[in-house]
Parts: sequence; structure tokens; C-alpha cells
Amino acid sequence: MSKEISKVQAPKGLITPEQAKNLDQAFDSRHKLISSSILKRADNRSTWYALEEIETFLAYAKQQASDLGYTLDGIRIYEGAYAEINGEAGYTTMFIMPTGTSIKPSTKRLISTSEESEDIPDGEGLNMGNTGNPPEANYPQ
Repeated sequence: MSKEISKVQAPKGLITPEQAKNLDQAFDSRHKLISSSILKRADNRSTWYALEEIETFLAYAKQQASDLGYTLDGIRIYEGAYAEINGEAGYTTMFIMPTGTSIKPSTKRLISTSEESEDIPDGEGLNMGNTGNPPEANYPQ
């Protein structure tokens, strides 16, 4: 008896490594401007999260969303920056916030669109991933 292995369907929005390189290179001028005019040193360009952290966060966010009266339907990734310390600007960071739709019987849907989805009020986000190595490293690392 052979066991049939089901193939995972590719998600919408996949890009090739070449497209990723193009996006990364197109960001270079912005990154250099931030690094030279604000930070006066090379800034962070990426954030790495362990798979276990992401999976744990998603499970936690689903539960918290439900507790807050929402259905978790996605995440939104924001760029941020750490506060200035001793006159030195903080590095750029990327953080993840849960998004969802309010649980209302008349509007319950299986699939939400980005137009319907909103950041979940009082939903906790995920930060504190690891920076690139070195922080200013381009794609791929």
C-alpha cells in the first residue's frame, strides 16, 4: 500500500528569489538615506523570527482575537523604530499585528479581504525578532 502525499497549494502572492532581489535593491536608496541622514550608521534591513515563534504567535493571536470578539483573519507587518537612547537613534524594526473582523452573526464570512480586515483593537503584536547579519545586510542573507 502506498500512502498518497497531498501537495500543498502555493499561496497567492508568491514571488521568485529574483523578484525579491529586485524589491530589495529598489529599497537601497531609502535605506541609505535613513542610515546616513537619521542614524548616522547602517540601519537594520530585516527581522528574522523562528518558525516556532510565528506558530505560537498565531495560535495566541487567534485565542486573543476570539476573546476580544474578533475572528483572526491575517496579520499586518509594520515597520517601526526603537526610541532614541543617549542621543543615538534606534534601529528600524518590523513588528506583526493581528488583524480580523468583528464577530457579528450577520457579517460572519469564511474569507476576509484586506478591505474588511482591521487591526484588532487591544490585540498584542509580535516584535523582538533578530536583526539581519549584519543588520544592514541585503537579500539574500
